[in-house]
Amino acid sequence: MTDGDDGGRAAAEVVCVGETMALLTPVDARPLLERPRLEMALGGAESNVACGLAGLGHRAAWLSRVGDDPFGALVRAEVAARGVDTAHVEVDPDRPTGVYFKDPRPGGTRVHYYRRGSAAAAMDAGLAARPGTGAVLRGARIVHLSGITPVLSESCAELTDELLVRRAVPGPLLSFDVNHRPALWSAQQAAEPLLRLARAADLVFVGRDEAQTLWGTGDPAAIRRLLGSVPAVVVKDAGEGATLFAADGPATFVPALRVPVVEPVGAGDAFAAGYLSGLLDGRDPVRRLRLGHLLAAMTLRQVGDLAEPPPAGSRERLIGLSEHEWAGARLPGPEPAAADLP
Repeated sequence: MTDGDDGGRAAAEVVCVGETMALLTPVDARPLLERPRLEMALGGAESNVACGLAGLGHRAAWLSRVGDDPFGALVRAEVAARGVDTAHVEVDPDRPTGVYFKDPRPGGTRVHYYRRGSAAAAMDAGLAARPGTGAVLRGARIVHLSGITPVLSESCAELTDELLVRRAVPGPLLSFDVNHRPALWSAQQAAEPLLRLARAADLVFVGRDEAQTLWGTGDPAAIRRLLGSVPAVVVKDAGEGATLFAADGPATFVPALRVPVVEPVGAGDAFAAGYLSGLLDGRDPVRRLRLGHLLAAMTLRQVGDLAEPPPAGSRERLIGLSEHEWAGARLPGPEPAAADLP
């Protein structure tokens, strides 16, 4: 079953496909062993991107499955409250919604998943052919997926292949975030499948660190060559910056904004949302990358995966800075007032 129908709403510009779970995270970024107070929210790479795009004024839809349980209801309600179309999220009466915990530590955040046998793991290639979900996919300008989905189950791997490799839904630009999750599969297991999927996409987001781990190279130009004929590749280098390799021009590098980091999970999804927003709006490569960095920086300043974007005026002023001004820009600490933004 699905959560409603299309109600005559306008087609989504971007459709994001993948699992979202209930997220339990320490409110003050302390390790779980210290028994900190936990806050319940949601976490899922693809719905994070959809929420980021909706926050920037785009029509975004999220396709997935959740359990018929309080966690599934929470996930659907929260994603919908952020302006994302959840009308075709399937509700499974038998399988549960996945849950995961963030465990912040001095050396980096660890993530503990409880998602085996989840409702989302039952997604399959038929998603592209069903009347409701197929229509949503066909009406989109962009379909966004990540390398998390294919490891969830054999049927999820088939779904990813159906959309990316076999291109069952012709027309939309296919965006793929490599998003290797070592807790789900090792680099040795993931290297070949993720490379095959990335090479099938129209736009790829990949981190230098994960490319080094998966494919043995962290050099942006070498990563671009490895991905072959993909029309556009964005290589992210954490706090250093990101490089866009497009088919129609030279490589474009934009440094990241300097920001006090509270917790890093979710920043990559925010970056993808910002970049895709710039692409939809016809912005030039520099401003696409800057918008990605800005949304990522906002997420880095907090514990949760989702952060509100700056007001439109502040956003436009910031991404319109001169090259020198951008290089010296620094966002203030967590939760600044809008007036404090550059």
